[in-house]
Amino acid sequence: MFVAPYFSPHDVRPHMTTNETLEERSERTTVTTVDVRCTGHVRTEIGKHSFEYSFEGSTLREFLDAFFEEYDVADMLIAETEQEATTNGWAPMEGEPPGAWRKNPEGEQTRAFARVAINGRFNEHLGGLDAELEEGDRVALMYPFMFCL
Repeated sequence: MFVAPYFSPHDVRPHMTTNETLEERSERTTVTTVDVRCTGHVRTEIGKHSFEYSFEGSTLREFLDAFFEEYDVADMLIAETEQEATTNGWAPMEGEPPGAWRKNPEGEQTRAFARVAINGRFNEHLGGLDAELEEGDRVALMYPFMFCL
């Protein structure tokens, strides 16, 4: 996984063609650096709560793919099925809850009691895993997360 913020034109990685340097690859690939914030069990597993992270690409999906390759916390955050994304412990509520309620499609949801946020907003309000990330955005990986009405 490439994470270095500095490109040396003489570095060659095994997954590149022999004539392609990191500098040439960077010209055709976007590298984005975000501030990562971790809470709860994610923070415990990673061992730090706040750090910069660079990855190839510019979407939340590309960030998570790279991040989970380096840090083994995908099972804490991402639900594979609808059942993993829901809980039967919600308190009953009369009528419709206020505001807009959105959720990501099955396979792209967070686990029950886990959340991923970009600059303080939940990813499902910003385009789900296809949300665009920009330099310096803050990506929060939260587990456990509790929502109260």
